[in-house]
Amino acid sequence: MKIALAQINPTVGDFAGNAKKILEYAARAEALGVGLVVFPELAVCGYPPADLLEKASFVARAEEVAAELAEWTAGAGRPAILCGTVMATRANVGKQVRNVAALLDGGKLSFVQQKMLLPFYDVFDEQRYFEPATEQALVCVRGEPLAITICEDAWNDKGFWPRQMYPVDPVEKLMGKWEAQSTEIAGQPRVILNISASPYWQGKQQVRQSMLAALARRHGAFVAMANQVGGNDSLVFDGTSLVIRPDGEVVAQAASFVEDLIVFDTEDGAAVAVEKPVDEVAAMWDALVLGTRDYVRKCGFSKVLVGLSGGIDSALVAAIAVEALGKENVIGVGMPTEYSSLGSIEDAKKLAKNLGVRFELLPVHDVFAQFQFLLQPLFKGTPFGLAEENLQPRIRGTLLMALSNKFGALVLTTGNKSEMSTGYCTLYGDMVGALAVIGDVMKTRVYALSRYVNRAGEVIPRATISKAPSAELRPGQQDTDSLPPYEVLDPILEAYVERYCSAEQIAEEQGVDVALVRSVLQLVEKSEYKRQQAAPVLKVTRKSFGMGRRFPIAVKVQV
Repeated sequence: MKIALAQINPTVGDFAGNAKKILEYAARAEALGVGLVVFPELAVCGYPPADLLEKASFVARAEEVAAELAEWTAGAGRPAILCGTVMATRANVGKQVRNVAALLDGGKLSFVQQKMLLPFYDVFDEQRYFEPATEQALVCVRGEPLAITICEDAWNDKGFWPRQMYPVDPVEKLMGKWEAQSTEIAGQPRVILNISASPYWQGKQQVRQSMLAALARRHGAFVAMANQVGGNDSLVFDGTSLVIRPDGEVVAQAASFVEDLIVFDTEDGAAVAVEKPVDEVAAMWDALVLGTRDYVRKCGFSKVLVGLSGGIDSALVAAIAVEALGKENVIGVGMPTEYSSLGSIEDAKKLAKNLGVRFELLPVHDVFAQFQFLLQPLFKGTPFGLAEENLQPRIRGTLLMALSNKFGALVLTTGNKSEMSTGYCTLYGDMVGALAVIGDVMKTRVYALSRYVNRAGEVIPRATISKAPSAELRPGQQDTDSLPPYEVLDPILEAYVERYCSAEQIAEEQGVDVALVRSVLQLVEKSEYKRQQAAPVLKVTRKSFGMGRRFPIAVKVQV
């Protein structure tokens, strides 16, 4: 049988739009002569729906749409549809909602596989909403037996992971049923289908492929995963749907970060195409572009504002915004004070010209002077310091939000992960905005991405990349006045924020003084109150700030 994997980009709650997309891809698959077309986890309602699942009307609408989609399959010669959706449990105990793979065939709902393993770690909190399955069953489509799993159900293979997260392995259970029915299905190829909403983080694509290949080899089966693509709030889904033969070889792979449709034949493993994986810098760039585009558009906006300082962070965010939304939808705003260098102002202008975006210059010297004059009676006798420095980004934040309100454009913040980690950012200043585009990108990675932007020619001015980083809030200021050099700082932060290493472990691993490490970790701990007031961060690493990293604000931690 020919099976199609339809890698689509659903929007949470957009039942009409998601159903339309499902039918469009089902029709494309029909034209290719397939018997079954497979869609991602919760494709009907979008993933993750979060507390929308607690609304009975939301679940009821999902069930109605699934029934409407089933009607399409009644047409002569049409393929069956396997898609993820939610259904009510209608039980007197336990959770009220099921995460299911619904098989729609012959005009009706013909089979339901309920998700068994419900992740409750990092960004996942499915145990909050769903009732887990207690049983798994094989199903036949067009006379061919299939083992159907939902995302996490395939992520507990004891042959791949050194430590299992769950006491049960749904795939192993299904393969046990296969063995029990061996005489009835003799000669039929083993096929494990997995519908997923597996978010991207740096390195995830390779981990996912290796894990599924190990699963294919262990069970001597074809493994086909249909993964969601697109951005939903902080999460970015890369797609990269794939088919793996029983020998572990990838025979079909969809493109990453775009919608796609791939077809394979279970009889001979023949595939339409194999997409080569991209390198990690390119993948992160694509993830940031997709996440920005979908966040802005799914929130109902089309235009964005970026404060352009002449620095590398704002330059990278502007380049991402142009790639995501088009130059006509990006407005750059320069807001220099007396401490802004002429070079920075010129770099901002040059960047805007290279990108082809509208650029407005709003000098804030006079506004800053007025604030200082107003505060002078209270600040009298105190030296120029942090309060005066932070006034400048807060003035800029106020102006950006005024422009946002007037012109209906979202403000993109420009702070990176190194700054957010250490609190080297200003609440209600440079943290003002709707989306922290590079809030999960360390400063050293910002440079790598900026070089990637310039791979075909200068977009980000070379001077922006080569000059020493500075907030330019006082004369001669450089980031190294407050922080270690980023090539020293970032590995410390990565070890502490993403891997939870201790100060002693980091000092030994990085070959740096433990006192320096502790000083950095103290900055991280003291800045939690800022991070919990930050804009949503696009997640592109294993552990980002936001919903997947939960720490108390008022706490005394020994570092």
